[in-house]
Amino acid sequence: MATVKIRPNESQDQLLKRFRKKVTKSGILSTVRRKRWFVSKSELRRIQRKKAIRRLRRRQRKMASRGDN
Repeated sequence: MATVKIRPNESQDQLLKRFRKKVTKSGILSTVRRKRWFVSKSELRRIQRKKAIRRLRRRQRKMASRGDN
């Protein structure tokens, strides 16, 4: 669990900013979102394959646009 203690002369905004940064670094929210619903192994593999294809296509477009210059 992410906890922060208020420092002397620290504003609420600074404290909140530090807390948010700590939460994002720890990956708590991404874990909660991922575990919100049960996803079967086959469904997970399908999603990962889809992501990999998108990543490859994005890289190919990027490389193609660099080659045009």
